[in-house]
Amino acid sequence: MPPPFDPLTLVHVVFSSRIAGGESHCIDLANAQAALGYRVHVIGSAGSAVAGALAAEVHFHGLKLPLLRGWRVAALARRLGADVCHGHLGPACKAVAHARSATRIGTLHVGYKAHHHARLDGLVCVNRAQQDGLPTGGALASVIYNWAPERAPAATARPSDLRVELGLAPEQLLVGSVGRLHASKGMDLLIQGFKAHAPADAVLAILGEGPDESQLKALAAGDARVRLLGYRTDVDQALKSFDLFVSPSREEAFPLAILEAMRAGRPVLSTATQGPREMLAGQPARLVAVGDAQLLGCAIAEELARLRALPPQQRGVSYATAAYDRTNAVARTLGFYRDVMLHRAALLQHAEEPDEAYAAQQL
Repeated sequence: MPPPFDPLTLVHVVFSSRIAGGESHCIDLANAQAALGYRVHVIGSAGSAVAGALAAEVHFHGLKLPLLRGWRVAALARRLGADVCHGHLGPACKAVAHARSATRIGTLHVGYKAHHHARLDGLVCVNRAQQDGLPTGGALASVIYNWAPERAPAATARPSDLRVELGLAPEQLLVGSVGRLHASKGMDLLIQGFKAHAPADAVLAILGEGPDESQLKALAAGDARVRLLGYRTDVDQALKSFDLFVSPSREEAFPLAILEAMRAGRPVLSTATQGPREMLAGQPARLVAVGDAQLLGCAIAEELARLRALPPQQRGVSYATAAYDRTNAVARTLGFYRDVMLHRAALLQHAEEPDEAYAAQQL
């Protein structure tokens, strides 16, 4: 193992074609590690948007086909001389498990699944409930909170004032959500609840793309207040236009969109999934039961009524976000790498030592 002062060779693995929460975290972590002088590589799918978001110092390796990804990741990690191979999201973690020449780390961006994570040497948990629920006797684990990477808008970004773009009058309230259009994110619940209970002059803007886009458009049909705006590169700017941010998810480990809304100072209403329960504990935010469109809609109506009674300049919220500091999280991740490398080296050394009783018999 390299001495502590020798920069490590780090290989991150993420197979997504587009950039969402887990991908953003991988990108920003790789960029931060490269800026500290580490040799950093990212293995992903050829043509992925991830490649274009990496710093110049980070080397991207695109795999053209999904066949035998575990074997190919292992071979590439060995060729690159990887000290650590770090998987992000389930399929990548499953592939990383094959890279036995390196210390194998996985981040539980969604949650623990044995077929993805059981063969890894170390697990980064993004909330305490994840760590508490891990099987005993498995990999080393540490809770390291994600952070909200700054999203720099592209040169072709849409106008940053979403209210102007949507043609809203000053008195109209804008409810917003950001996330993948997938059943787990609960956007169908948000649309149903909003349509049933939100004031007639309120507008709902949903930022994101995904497989449920056509179903959600059909669900929103007939209500001009609901706007599905697709994938955006100006999320940080758009968040500042929201009067109320809503996270309607059916399951969440650590929603970066909530952290981004907190950074923007927006009032937050969220379903009480695993991550938000911990993130929003003691914060000036509101939690509602998971999976109940009517309850969510009533809470939206109540929050909008409360906000409407306040002057616009008093609708912002201040949150305690010191626990989600980027510099600290990057340092803790690197420290965790070292801990797992030492632990793995000790296990390998123990496995190579002959049994003492057997050795005595041979004398």
